[in-house]
Amino acid sequence: MASSEGNEPRSFAQATKDHLLVDMLRSARGGSSTEWKVLVMDDVTVKVMSTRCHISDITDEGISLVESLKKRRQPLTTLDAVYFITPSRESVTKFMQDMTGSGPLYRKAYVFFSSTLPRDLLGRIKEDRTLLSRIAALKEVNMEYLAVDTQGFVVDLPEALPHLFGEHSAGSREFDLCIGNIVTRLTTVFAALKELPAIRFRSTSSSSAGAQGGPGDVVCSKIATQLSDRVSQLQRLQGFPQRETCDLVIVDRAFDPVAPVIHEFTYEAMLHDLLEVDGTKFKYEVTTSGGRTETKEVLLEEHDSLWMELRDSHIAEVNIKLDEKMSKFRSMNKVAMIKLGRDSQQDLSTKDIKTMVQALPQYRDQIDKLGLHVHIATKLMDRFKEKRLKEIANLEQDLVFGDATSKEMQALFMAIPNMHPEDKLRLLMIYAASHPEKLDPKKERQWMKILEISGEDWNAVNNLEHLGVSVFKKSSSAFLKFGMKKSRRPMRKDRQEDEGQWDLSKFSPLLQDVVEDLAKGELSKEEYPYVKEPSVVDTSSSSGRAGGTSVRAPTWAKKRGDKAEGDGGRGPLSGPRGRRIFVFIVGGMTPSELRTAHKLTSQLKREVVVGSTSVDNPHRFLQNMKLLSQLDTLDI
Repeated sequence: MASSEGNEPRSFAQATKDHLLVDMLRSARGGSSTEWKVLVMDDVTVKVMSTRCHISDITDEGISLVESLKKRRQPLTTLDAVYFITPSRESVTKFMQDMTGSGPLYRKAYVFFSSTLPRDLLGRIKEDRTLLSRIAALKEVNMEYLAVDTQGFVVDLPEALPHLFGEHSAGSREFDLCIGNIVTRLTTVFAALKELPAIRFRSTSSSSAGAQGGPGDVVCSKIATQLSDRVSQLQRLQGFPQRETCDLVIVDRAFDPVAPVIHEFTYEAMLHDLLEVDGTKFKYEVTTSGGRTETKEVLLEEHDSLWMELRDSHIAEVNIKLDEKMSKFRSMNKVAMIKLGRDSQQDLSTKDIKTMVQALPQYRDQIDKLGLHVHIATKLMDRFKEKRLKEIANLEQDLVFGDATSKEMQALFMAIPNMHPEDKLRLLMIYAASHPEKLDPKKERQWMKILEISGEDWNAVNNLEHLGVSVFKKSSSAFLKFGMKKSRRPMRKDRQEDEGQWDLSKFSPLLQDVVEDLAKGELSKEEYPYVKEPSVVDTSSSSGRAGGTSVRAPTWAKKRGDKAEGDGGRGPLSGPRGRRIFVFIVGGMTPSELRTAHKLTSQLKREVVVGSTSVDNPHRFLQNMKLLSQLDTLDI
């Protein structure tokens, strides 16, 4: 179990942060609490560090300056440097140039590699005796993933979908490199957490039926097999478990092709779908007291407790909560009005609140947070109405659950003639993914004429075949090059009752079904086979009973002296009762799948962690889908 000081179990997010700050930076600090150091990182590791640690965290560990490995730097020969770099030829060469010769940039170097250092590069370092004399530490810290959420991570390979599922990708150099990078970075997740996973992967083939699997079978099988070999090597390390301590299921994007394109109406999902967001950075305009318009940039992360409270809520619930909080703010601050010389019975206007905030700085942060989220929620509702998303989303969900056909689609397209082309394409992809083998070249041309969409856009629908989703009738076999049997789309449960009374909430990602079945011990071994049968059978169930044969205690719990990070800031959990569940999605995951991990962690009393090659909004997913094959010229 990954443990912090005092041997308390930690959440995924906290264990990741501690590995960077305690196991790496603090170990370089040693017994000296007064000497400052320089932190040098490359393009990959600066992302790794910034997703979990703020500059104040780094400063607290004795770092006075952060520098980029690829940039020219001034010599600081009175200071030691901590190098956190990837074990690439380029980064190792730059490090050696920094510290060799008669004029090294720093006094001593503490070197931490983000993953395994190749033998040939280690040999180059050992050959240089002058360099060796200037190295205070040389370690593999195993941290090459980005913890983008309290319970989510990416291996930062946004091109994985076209590289692994493209028309000509199989056997290509890009294919092999992408598989290798996924395996390397995924290995560091389990190395950093000191977890040994029981590895399973999605397989659509059936040995009893003698059917050949789809492209995702090849990808998932390769990753699972190679990862199993890599993590088994970690067992040689001191302190690494010798038996399985967690569960990992590897799936590809074809296991749920609807989730990336359907409209979701929880706060975080809508934000990434309808507004411009760069990771966790959101920019918006405010009007100052002087009447000027300024652009502000905020980070929507764990430090914003209001964001953590709202992010998984339905937009209707968000609006109710924000209204209640604003009313509570007004009622609690009548004393502020008295201080301002105002009648305490008089209602506060927005202008009054701004005046109060300027006069009483202690309320500024509180009202700034409320103002930010009121602004976001208002923008989202404006977009919702402008795009007529209630009508579109109703049809999307009816298509998914088999309550609508192509006739209802045509009717909606006529009812909303100015529908955005991307919303048309998303409806078509949902129809194609949830109604296997319903299209043929004739219908293809008809839809393109009716919808007036480009051949490039339609190519995204065609390319679902390259994921292994049977879109076209068998008689039209141009795309069926894998010899697959008819795709079996899993039945999706209507989750409206689970999600409360809100409209447009019956859809849920199939990730939920996979995790729930795994937790109950009911996940099919035919559809999700093990790479190796586990030496420890996990007997944890949805009732929360922990596996009696587990060699270690569960590895997640609330953060010391704080709310549990995996709980979305909603308060401490009742405590862990089972080992972690990891799901890795090849080809991009969605905000709704991260939300599912938050919800299931609370329900199952087991920390659910979702990883992927990237986090994609619908627009980015559609762009990647268009890249899977060259555009065929269609005569329309």
